[in-house]
Amino acid sequence: MSSRVEIGLEEQIIKARARLDEHAVEIVQWHFHESTGCPFWLEKKSSFNFDPLRDIKCYDDLQKFPMFEDDWLRGGPIERWRPKAFADKPTYVFETGGTTGIPKSRMVIEDHWTDYELFSDTLPDQYFPLDSNWLMLGPSGPRRLRLAVEHLCQFRGGICFCIDLDPRWVVKLIKKGWMEHLEEYKKHCIDQAITILTAGHSIKCMFATPKLLDSLCLELEERGTSLKELGVTGIFSGGTEFTPQWTKYCVEELLGGPPEESGIYMTPTYGNTLMGLACSKPINSKDKYKISYYAPQPRAVTEVVSFDDPLVSVAVGETGRVKLTTLTKEFFVPGFLERDEGELEAPFERYPWYGVSGVRPFHKLAGSTTVGVY
Repeated sequence: MSSRVEIGLEEQIIKARARLDEHAVEIVQWHFHESTGCPFWLEKKSSFNFDPLRDIKCYDDLQKFPMFEDDWLRGGPIERWRPKAFADKPTYVFETGGTTGIPKSRMVIEDHWTDYELFSDTLPDQYFPLDSNWLMLGPSGPRRLRLAVEHLCQFRGGICFCIDLDPRWVVKLIKKGWMEHLEEYKKHCIDQAITILTAGHSIKCMFATPKLLDSLCLELEERGTSLKELGVTGIFSGGTEFTPQWTKYCVEELLGGPPEESGIYMTPTYGNTLMGLACSKPINSKDKYKISYYAPQPRAVTEVVSFDDPLVSVAVGETGRVKLTTLTKEFFVPGFLERDEGELEAPFERYPWYGVSGVRPFHKLAGSTTVGVY
């Protein structure tokens, strides 16, 4: 029986790789063809010593491109990132960073809808009931996450309630050492959330960052109630605060036990404005709450590469830096070194491609990284 399962997985891995190779070629053709490509890449290709339209024949060929520089996303005009084929489409711009200096901007049309519709398929309806209302307890403003969660809720038939939260102000408070102000701002956000949860809107599902989820549960306990008593059954969360230790604490203490005991299902996610959303392998106490993320291939790929050479992947179980590749018709990123590191995880039946676990700030940058609300 086990040998048949292994053979089946091997076949899935081969098919997934073939699909990725085909998709990578299609996306490169799209972004570098004069009739469909975006001005940035059409101009950039003159600096390459190869022809993207002719020389990219599989995913591995993307290594011919230089590493993607995040400074390319700072400043405008934002229109240089919009493919010619989408010139008449309504367009969003989402920002990331920007605590100091010019923020990075990503042009988006429908990618955030597609990413979260795919994510919706991974949510168990038992805990994330269709037609249920949601609470978005996370960053607002020019952030992809806020509109993406709202679309996820609407896609599943519900109405999404949101709070006001400026993560850039949170980071400034931390850097200035204004911890009293930080605590008051956090209370302000939690007060907004509790007001919504207790206003009779029948909210059953929510997004929350780990820190805010922690604060919300503790404040509800102070007020003599809980998420369970308020009717919440499904939570998805994301951020570098997710560690096995925190997840164990969250599940066993904040939520009251695993889903079969507490009635609340919590799933970690790993995502950003450039990639979209990577889903977690189901977490449980038997696996010591280990968190392994798998990108939504072929639309995005995460690799774990050597600290010394971003073109060299590490072996399963080994530690390296996370490298992201984004492959959609709206956005092409042929290799971007994230500010994260982790361990390479093997493929499995649900996601027959490599994943990453133990995601944490890249050790050479960790001292200069301010986590904020995440």
